Amino acid sequence: MHIYKEQSKNVWRTWLLMVIFLIVIVAIGYVFAMAYNNLLILVVAIVFALVMNVFSYWYSDKIVLAMYHAQPITRDDNLMLWNVVENLAITAGLPMPRVYIIPDPAPNAFATGRNKEHAAVAVTSGLLQILNKTELEGVIAHELSHIGNRDILLSTVVIVLVGFVAILSQMFLRGMMFGGIGRGKSRDNSNAIFVIIGLVLAILAPIAVTLIQLAISRKREYLADADGALLTRYPEGLASALQKISQYNQPMQHASGATAHLFIANPFGNTGKTISNLFSTHPPIANRIAILEGLPKQ
Repeated sequence: MHIYKEQSKNVWRTWLLMVIFLIVIVAIGYVFAMAYNNLLILVVAIVFALVMNVFSYWYSDKIVLAMYHAQPITRDDNLMLWNVVENLAITAGLPMPRVYIIPDPAPNAFATGRNKEHAAVAVTSGLLQILNKTELEGVIAHELSHIGNRDILLSTVVIVLVGFVAILSQMFLRGMMFGGIGRGKSRDNSNAIFVIIGLVLAILAPIAVTLIQLAISRKREYLADADGALLTRYPEGLASALQKISQYNQPMQHASGATAHLFIANPFGNTGKTISNLFSTHPPIANRIAILEGLPKQ
């Protein structure tokens, strides 16, 4: 029952995120417009916020797959991977997702898409090289749990929205550096106040969106681990896979902080440092393995 509860939560969380994003962009646009003494900036911000909401819903998954040069495959391209995904999708009661392979030696995987009917699972070539079938089933079950719990839209939309906020912040900061702010006809105190507020927003916005990523990702990973283990009825498979993944300390070739929360493991590698773990999008793998090893077998 908790799976369906989480699905419902994630639907409204996604829409809530989009509404909050729209409000935040309008607020930032207003402050920046006042700082630049140009209301056209507010109009542009509103239009862009609406466009980006629609764009992120329909195309964010395609952007992520393209970022990592993911290649779609058929059954004939990799029979074992295809059969694992197909069998577990049937067991989970999900439509068969599109399957991709990322040409990267770092072992990792992620799921993306706007809903279960338009979902995709991508694994790296490095993952396929080091995992046996049981371990691969554990990883795929984890990713299918993200699809079943409707994590994928929430996690993928965050990438586009977070990136847009970061771009706005950088534009404002660069404008200050090159003297483009506060040099209009009006130089009264209100303009100066908006410049200060804009500077604070430009600095704090990237921090805020990073915290959003952390809040979304960590809980979802623990839940997907548990649901994936229930799906395969063999938690040791995923635990063993995570152990092997953690032993590869090199980052992925196209690792990006904006997309890090999508992956089953940190795409920047396992640092093993406590301070680094505090700001990681993923809970420590050792903790995840310990929880999985404590789960009862079915």
